[in-house]
Amino acid sequence: MTKIMINPITRLEGHGKIAIFLNEEGEVENAYLQIPELRGFEKFCEGRPAEDMPQIMQRICGVCPEAHHLAATKALDSLFNVEPTSTARKLRELLYSAFFVTDHATHFYILAGPDFIMGPESPPAERNILGVIGKVGLEIGKKVIQTRQQNHWVIQTIGGRGIHPVFGLPGGVSKVLSEENRAKAEEIALQDVEFARFSLKIFDDLVLKNKEYLDMVLSDTYTHRTYYMGLVDENNKVNFYDGKVRVVDPQGKEFTKYSPSEYLDNLSERVEPWTYLKFPYLKKVGWNGFIDGETSGIYRATPLSRLNAADGMATPLAQEEYEKMYAALGGKPVHHTLATHWARLIEMLYAAERMLELCRDPEITGPDIRNIPTEVPSEGVGIVEAPRGTLTHHYITDEKGLIKKCNLIVGTTNNYAAMSLTIKKAAQGLIRKGAEITEGLLNRIELAWRAYDPCMGCATHTLPGELPVEIAVYDADGTLIDTARRS
Repeated sequence: MTKIMINPITRLEGHGKIAIFLNEEGEVENAYLQIPELRGFEKFCEGRPAEDMPQIMQRICGVCPEAHHLAATKALDSLFNVEPTSTARKLRELLYSAFFVTDHATHFYILAGPDFIMGPESPPAERNILGVIGKVGLEIGKKVIQTRQQNHWVIQTIGGRGIHPVFGLPGGVSKVLSEENRAKAEEIALQDVEFARFSLKIFDDLVLKNKEYLDMVLSDTYTHRTYYMGLVDENNKVNFYDGKVRVVDPQGKEFTKYSPSEYLDNLSERVEPWTYLKFPYLKKVGWNGFIDGETSGIYRATPLSRLNAADGMATPLAQEEYEKMYAALGGKPVHHTLATHWARLIEMLYAAERMLELCRDPEITGPDIRNIPTEVPSEGVGIVEAPRGTLTHHYITDEKGLIKKCNLIVGTTNNYAAMSLTIKKAAQGLIRKGAEITEGLLNRIELAWRAYDPCMGCATHTLPGELPVEIAVYDADGTLIDTARRS
């Protein structure tokens, strides 16, 4: 048995490694995405006041604290049985829309973009944001930085802090939005819409018009037929902040739709001994191993999954792009993993349009920003769509409001089983007996899971320190025959 290690995997949040095992014929027998981190938030939150959860939970991750902050805040609404005011709901969604714009821009240009813009076989020293700027031009680099900077201003202005917001409260938010700041946020939203459209044009020019890349996107190597999950509004349109969770089967037919409080009726979690990360699956299908198809309980919760699970987008420009994507890829649902990058840009356009709508809503600067809770807390569930997937926070308290039990299903955790499938299939499609194990080949395997935009710092949590950057190849007797190191 030959073992190939990709350790660490790159351009993600957190740490992970890929172990690939070859049989005596040199074919891939199995592949594992291993997460060597341990997240302890569910345990050490026990005994803490429920009101602390929006502040504690967002420390899980510095990349998407807004997602955890709002999922925790919505869980407190449920826990205290209090509805936020209309203005508070809109302020929360405005902040969240700005967050989605900047987060999706980060992934496309910094984490995923180098694979397409520079090419998956390009030298590692060039396959990064600096290489991207060098190829597409300094002005585009400035646009990316400006977009992130401006939307972080919106997050800080509404949320009170630039990284970890301090504004979500059970029943509302902590402060009003001034007219001056509303007007500036509207200007930023207008620029966001143009930036998203510009980004879609780049994707069209550099990927869709490049036959080699398009063939890679459509190839069986990067294709899986799974169930798909995403939040939808009352019209089954994509919604990041609120609604019900809708799941469609591999044919695109609605399988289930549930409210946050019903998530345990629909999801279970499996534990494997070789990783710290759990594997959620659809309870009504069951766990049938690492397979895809209708008999598998494995589902995906990604930007592409949200579009597959919905009947459309709730804003006009995003709807046009939604229709364009499905027309180009042969209709719904789309099973090509790498098409997730296209879906992510459509979502960025939707977030920008929604942000503009909210900035122009007369209620957004209203003074009525909180309903004070009056009931004794007991149990609550909050769900939002994190950029990486459906995010669930579930809290149970005692009569004093202290956390007795906490459970999280994080966006990346939803996709762990599917990522494992994707990595194995990519390895099987790319590694052949006698083939040279090159940097470019290994990057094509990493490219398979990078579309999921995984955040291991969200899904797990510890500080394992520096991991060795080494690939070792062993023969069938376990003898080390070759090593390679990444710089």
